[in-house]
Amino acid sequence: AVCANAAFDSASGHTGIALFAGAVMFSLQVYCDFAGYSNIAIGTAKLFGFELMRNFAFPYFSRDIAEFWRRWHISLSTWFRDYVYIPLGGSRCSRLLSVRNVFVVFLLSGLWHGANWTFVIWGALNACYFLPLLLFKRNRANLDSVAAGRLFPSIRDAASILLTYSLTVLAWVFFRADSLIHAISYLERSVSGPFWKWPEILSVQTALLAVGFLLVEWIGREQDYALAGLVVKWPRPVRLATYYGLCLAIAGLAGAQQEFIYFQF
Repeated sequence: AVCANAAFDSASGHTGIALFAGAVMFSLQVYCDFAGYSNIAIGTAKLFGFELMRNFAFPYFSRDIAEFWRRWHISLSTWFRDYVYIPLGGSRCSRLLSVRNVFVVFLLSGLWHGANWTFVIWGALNACYFLPLLLFKRNRANLDSVAAGRLFPSIRDAASILLTYSLTVLAWVFFRADSLIHAISYLERSVSGPFWKWPEILSVQTALLAVGFLLVEWIGREQDYALAGLVVKWPRPVRLATYYGLCLAIAGLAGAQQEFIYFQF
């Protein structure tokens, strides 16, 4: 949050590589914020004997935008699919109507976050990303977990993940920006050099935490929850030590109090 806020709050005062880092950090912030918020609700419900649906399924390892939306904010995506997209005809209608249906869903998804042109553009971008997959009937090409049963993805899968993530980060810039002018100026500034310097707003500690988080996510991607799927296999004393260690790390590394991003929606 510190890195992302520094980048978006004063974009004109930072280098392009710093703004690039800020956009990447915001993509991780919004994911960790909302997924963590959802997991707290799921865990609390479990304490009372209720089972809630999983809301995130490692979305940043998606190989196309259709897979991303099957893995991101699953409860909302499922609702829009069942109560908007399918009643409109889904993809089982003419090509023109299918395009309309996709845009209606994503534009409504954007407006659900707020009556601001930035959210409308965010939704429109995702619709544009989705359309080629729909038109070429590739929107259900990646239903399984990436690199299932293997540690490393294929070159093709790695390239697809990188492309999908890059498109997602681009859309997140509009989601985070205060206005369209802010978003456009941010993007214009982000392509200015130099690119070989370490981003001045990104600490080494934050970068290492982000890399560590992504590694844990990758290793545990075939489970419902990465850390739980890994730790449950360890001996009980090691599990307990890990849990206590994580609690201490959270307490020690916590920054200033900040509300969850999705509290505003």
